[in-house]
Amino acid sequence: MNATLAPELPRALHWLNAPATTLHEQRGRIVALAFVNGASAWCAQRLNDLAVLQARYVGRLHALAIHVPRFDSEREPQQALKRLRRQGNTLPAAHDADWVAWQRFGVDAWPTVLLIDGEGQLRHRIVGADGLAELERAVATLCDGLHSPPEDDLRGFREAHPEPRMPLSFPTGLVATPDRLFVADSGHHRVLECNHQGRVIRQFGMGTADFADGELNHAAFRRPHGLALVRESLYVADTGNHALRRINLATSTVDTLCGNGRAGEPVEGIITVARNVPLNQPQSVVVNNNQVFISMAGDNRIWSYDLGSRELRPRAGSGQLDMRDGSGVMAAFAQPAGLAAVHQTLYVCDAVGSAVRSMQLRADTVQTLVGQGTWVFGSDDGPRETARLQHPQAIALSPDAPVMWIADSGNGSLRTLRLGGGELTTVALPRRLHGPAGVAVAAGAVWIAETDAHDVLRYDIATGALSHVPIDE
Repeated sequence: MNATLAPELPRALHWLNAPATTLHEQRGRIVALAFVNGASAWCAQRLNDLAVLQARYVGRLHALAIHVPRFDSEREPQQALKRLRRQGNTLPAAHDADWVAWQRFGVDAWPTVLLIDGEGQLRHRIVGADGLAELERAVATLCDGLHSPPEDDLRGFREAHPEPRMPLSFPTGLVATPDRLFVADSGHHRVLECNHQGRVIRQFGMGTADFADGELNHAAFRRPHGLALVRESLYVADTGNHALRRINLATSTVDTLCGNGRAGEPVEGIITVARNVPLNQPQSVVVNNNQVFISMAGDNRIWSYDLGSRELRPRAGSGQLDMRDGSGVMAAFAQPAGLAAVHQTLYVCDAVGSAVRSMQLRADTVQTLVGQGTWVFGSDDGPRETARLQHPQAIALSPDAPVMWIADSGNGSLRTLRLGGGELTTVALPRRLHGPAGVAVAAGAVWIAETDAHDVLRYDIATGALSHVPIDE
């Protein structure tokens, strides 16, 4: 594109984790201005790319995230910051609640990265999150002619008002059994096995972000998310490593079924070498009839991995971010998150679609149960045709009743949907939940990952009591 002088950042921007700055103050450095949304998996990947490049071109490249809300819940600055931190963002971030900067810079899609040279000229506009190579080529060209950065610019960015140190950090996926609770402690890059009173029995993963198989104390995860338990195998959607992992509970070891640590286009077929196959932000897993079903938030499709033949194949979804019913590639999802399965039916929590979908596994036919489109959301209870969700993150089925429990993250609530044509209902809780992103049902209780509060809760189905689970306190 032809170079033009970049407009200045609006004064109305609310800086979330860093002192306010202007583009004029950044003269002499390359600025990557990233317009992102905290609910978007594509934006999370682009922010990760920029963090890698900023470390590679330290002092010469300065990346700034401009968060633009999609959902009503994201208009609140603290909620926006929580969403960014949940995805691992460590860049300075500003909140554009009223889309002022979005309009001033002529942005029309998430994510969009604007590269501004050392003289304040807008040199590149890169839309989407396809690959790191194009972005790095543009950054490298602009950085090539810069002088050596001053020593102050070589110091790493330290966030203002960081998250408090707590036993859990952004917990997400949960699995509950009659006597155990498994927690994906995403921000601490580990998986915990606990009893129902919260005592940690085993920790899987070193607690640092890495990608390593082996014994429980030497294995490593990166922002693990969804969990699924079958006998002595705990399957993990290792979102940050773009991998499907397995924990053998009998031997306390971790191995990789597929995924190479980098986001990429999955390849259909028999997997002979697990780390030769890329995945794209696996979010949740569930096992049905010896198949591990994977919701792939990065490519908006549902995949399956056959535990016998080791075949990976797409089951439904066109790859486009959309909501469309149909079979196989004729269907479309809007960032599928949570999964649940019973008999020959897979249920999908469609996060950006604010929807719950069903998928009949015999023909991979997708039908919408609740949800009216990617820009239609709310908190209304009632019949499925008029009920509304807002950015739900997880679902779970009661083992002894046709009831689905929904972690309605955007509304900060726990919802129920009675299967077989029933209505959507909000559970009466004593308080609003803070960004719930995990839910499981066992032992007469619903276990809730209150993700933004770094907590796990127990809701007693019979009494309605809500209590804190003191994990490793």
